[in-house]
Amino acid sequence: MTKPNLLSGMQPSAGSLHLGNYLGALVNWTKMQDDYNAFYCVVDLHAITVPQEPAQLRQNTRITAAQYLAAGINENKSALFVQSHVPAHAQLAWVLMTLTGFGEAGRMTQFKDKSQKAGADAASVGLFTYPVLQAADILLYQPKAVPVGEDQRQHLELTRDLANRFNSRFGETFVIPEAVILKETAKIYDLQNPEAKMSKSGDPKGLVNIMDESSLIAKKIKSAVTDLDGVVRFDRENKPGVSNLLGIHSAISGQSVESLTAHFEGQGYGALKTEVLEVVLGAIEPIRDRANELLADPAELDRLLAKGAAKANEQAEKTLGIVYDRIGFIPARR
Repeated sequence: MTKPNLLSGMQPSAGSLHLGNYLGALVNWTKMQDDYNAFYCVVDLHAITVPQEPAQLRQNTRITAAQYLAAGINENKSALFVQSHVPAHAQLAWVLMTLTGFGEAGRMTQFKDKSQKAGADAASVGLFTYPVLQAADILLYQPKAVPVGEDQRQHLELTRDLANRFNSRFGETFVIPEAVILKETAKIYDLQNPEAKMSKSGDPKGLVNIMDESSLIAKKIKSAVTDLDGVVRFDRENKPGVSNLLGIHSAISGQSVESLTAHFEGQGYGALKTEVLEVVLGAIEPIRDRANELLADPAELDRLLAKGAAKANEQAEKTLGIVYDRIGFIPARR
């Protein structure tokens, strides 16, 4: 039985993925590659919708890819590749742009938010058409499932609309993808502001990075915000800091929040933080060490990315060839 295709990706926007990326996305990706023919990409084309320093972008792309592999993305099960290594992404995006209404693109919430913050003149056309490139990313691989966070649901709806529009105008071409919304239990919050999702744009002291030294991770977890209550229990509204620490422990250890609450009964926040640190380091240290090994051997990392790109290009060019034929382009001579 042929496994269904799956596509997901992450931007190389920092020198390290953080704990939220790992627990909210990568853990799920590693599990899904057993049930799907998975394509995972580092979306460097998306990254340049905001200004990038070239050498830093190149380095961040390598670091992101190394962490994917170190976290369990298997080269023999999945295709891990860099988006710009597959030209069909940009080529299909142009075709889909011609099917996208200006108002339709303008209604995308993320564009409105980012353009309002930066000002309309500072927002690039690339940022405006970002969701259309994202639709091309997805549709090239004909995936039935697309693992996304809740904040990406609107973009996936646009992808579905564009696929249906193309299919109705030019004949059945694209599989209509379904969203796989990642479990809410894997949402990780900022250690210093536990009412906000952990993010690279938040307080650096509240962010646990995969590539951080263990001593720095210890410092951050030991100084995580709790409360004056002193009782370890899960209450997202009234005890967000303690609830976040319990959620992190549960997401890594696999123990239910209920069993952890019982385990810590009669113990203080110091015991909770000590144990959370142990499970976090147990998960992160092997990933960080393996990622550093890959980064120290760029030839091997390039080989793995080339292998993934070859597989991705095979699928992407097949889809693009059908699209080009159906819209009436003359095929190029080989």
